[in-house]
Amino acid sequence: MKYFILFLIVLSCSAKAQNKKRILLKNATAHIGNGNIIENSLITIKDGKIDLVADARLVKIDINQFDTTIDLSGKHIYPGLIAPNCILGLQEAEAVRQTSDYAEVGDYNPHVRSLIAYNAESKILETVKANGVLYTQSTPRYGVISGMSSVFATDGWNWEDAVLKADDGVHLNFPNSIQKRGWWAEPLPSDKNVKYNEQLNELTTFFENAFAYYSTKNVVDKNLRFESMKGIFDGTKNLYIHTDYVKDIITAINFTKRFNIKKMVLVGGKDSYKITKLLRENNIAVMLNRLHDLPDLPEAEIDLMYKLPYLLQKDSVLFCLQNQGDMEAMNARNIAFLAGTAAAYGLTKEQALQSVTLSSAKILGIDHLVGSIETGKLASIIVSEGDILDMRTNKIILAFINGRSISLSNFQNDLHKKYSNKLGIKE
Repeated sequence: MKYFILFLIVLSCSAKAQNKKRILLKNATAHIGNGNIIENSLITIKDGKIDLVADARLVKIDINQFDTTIDLSGKHIYPGLIAPNCILGLQEAEAVRQTSDYAEVGDYNPHVRSLIAYNAESKILETVKANGVLYTQSTPRYGVISGMSSVFATDGWNWEDAVLKADDGVHLNFPNSIQKRGWWAEPLPSDKNVKYNEQLNELTTFFENAFAYYSTKNVVDKNLRFESMKGIFDGTKNLYIHTDYVKDIITAINFTKRFNIKKMVLVGGKDSYKITKLLRENNIAVMLNRLHDLPDLPEAEIDLMYKLPYLLQKDSVLFCLQNQGDMEAMNARNIAFLAGTAAAYGLTKEQALQSVTLSSAKILGIDHLVGSIETGKLASIIVSEGDILDMRTNKIILAFINGRSISLSNFQNDLHKKYSNKLGIKE
């Protein structure tokens, strides 16, 4: 046992020593994440952070001062991608209930924390980070208030090691005035939710009680649920409201005003493009639902979902992309290609990149740490052989989290190599 503990200590020291190394990445095309591109870049990493970002043609440095120098001519450097509102790390095998830890019994669970449920050794994480996703907002599901999310790196020994921002916000599934029926292959006409007012009144009562608790000084009997709501009222946490349609979005905005909630983020927002002025006036950001989907209304343009990012961008609404839905954990690896679709339907490539990097970081409140390749931020970056937003050219060959080079191997690639060799298939 003592030798195993010694082994862990040695590995920990090795990781820390790697973070202390000075690294030079040169000659790649750097996509900064804030809209700028440096064609012939020079990026230095020191103590796990980005120390310099410059044009190699304009700046001269002594390469002898670096422990590692990597020439990336012809390659592309990007900020690590971010997958918000996802059950990554909370589910392993969708068909095996015991491996799913993203939902709790009951309707009002603001005290439920994804933080301590995050499985840093998930096999799915290996496949996701191999496609450039270095951070995820692991989010509870179901109920009216499903719980608190946290932001994690997709590489770490455990949740304590991987967490970037703990308990960033509470997730509220707002009552829907419209009740959808059927499923995506056989949709049925939608109905009015006859219990809408009853559900809204119940939610209002919970918030009234939580706000009264928050406003009371020297509480004698602690209420765990109401304690977890304090950050919503004092502005230290986001309130993520999951809803799609205009009526419900407007009701949700008025609801937050009633309780003076300072940080509302709209999650889903299929109709958000219809009320961009209202969103902008109230400083509300949007986590758009997955773009590879069909519109709900039969009379809508078939490519409406693809156009949503452009419609929000042109009206100056802050938004990012997310992938909630069927098989969302494993499909988080494809978030770059959702951004690619947005680029094909109105956004520029750099605007699309922002929707899965810097904009996500701004909404999550971690943009001072990650989301772009800028001096002073954590050196969490990826290198691709080609355009990361294009599935034909996306090939991640190198990745760093906090200046630490991480492994991109995973069991899918291992199986591919194994059977390619066995069958004599040459790539």
